Amino acid sequence: MIQETKTMFKTPFEADVYNGLTSYPKKLSSKYFYDKKGDELFQQIMALPEYYLTGTEFGILEENVAEITRIFQAQSGFDLIELGAGDGKKTKILLRHLMKEKINFKYLPVDISQNVLEQLTDSLLTEIPDIPVEPQQGMYAEVLGKLADFKSRKKVILFLGSNLGNLPVDAAVAFLNKISAAMGPEDLLFMGLDQKKDPQVILDAYNDSQGVTAAFNRNILTRINREMQANFDPDAFVHWPVYNPESGTAKSFLVSKKEQIVHLKALDLVVNFKAWESIHTEISQKYDEHSVNWLAAQAELKVSGGFADKNGYFKDYIFTKKAQI
Repeated sequence: MIQETKTMFKTPFEADVYNGLTSYPKKLSSKYFYDKKGDELFQQIMALPEYYLTGTEFGILEENVAEITRIFQAQSGFDLIELGAGDGKKTKILLRHLMKEKINFKYLPVDISQNVLEQLTDSLLTEIPDIPVEPQQGMYAEVLGKLADFKSRKKVILFLGSNLGNLPVDAAVAFLNKISAAMGPEDLLFMGLDQKKDPQVILDAYNDSQGVTAAFNRNILTRINREMQANFDPDAFVHWPVYNPESGTAKSFLVSKKEQIVHLKALDLVVNFKAWESIHTEISQKYDEHSVNWLAAQAELKVSGGFADKNGYFKDYIFTKKAQI
């Protein structure tokens, strides 16, 4: 049972929390994981032995950096626009090589977290002096609307870490269509996509032995407590990941261990939880060649190349605009 009286919201976060907790089944968006504490926890996750995604893609970029930057460069230079830049650990492999080779480019990192962008910019200016960088803070939807403005020279849109997998299929198609609409014939989309593999390897990546991923998921409840004057007890929820090898879909849930009532004072909202009722918090889609080519076709893109690790765990794809007939 849900008591709801508030209809006006101060922020998109408030609106999404209200709508998510008053829906059935309940849900919260993973994009709100990334407050200051969430950023710290995700940095820890990327260093975990079970979380193969970061290390595997790091290795792909290290091994192929010369070939990748050769593909990126253009006679008049290019704009490197990275969606979801994070700490830039992997991207710095490319940036260092671009600077070393004196290639003409500008780096525009985009992230929802201003905290992360400030840390990234500071580290870049320390580690790679004189790098041309212009950080862009905002939601993907806001940034995608501006991509078409970058048309004076080639642009390379960088989307690492299989972040596309955090979107349901229909949303992923819509996202790619927005990117495609902003791309010219010379432009590239360089996008990392996690591949289908042993289901246990995938489950372990989202349920690490140290409990960091569980803390990362539960942190959204702590953030709601702080920003919406709520009284969630994060310890009263268990983190529960599942993986469907047929669809390639990994999902995460927060499951209430008991019957409980949560008050969100800022939203004038009271939410009742039954014992073992869930909140869906995250999706992480895994891909194969068939699904990647299908996605590209939906957005008038084509796969023009790619780089994979030796185990086939992860692949960075190069997409170009499909020629108009």
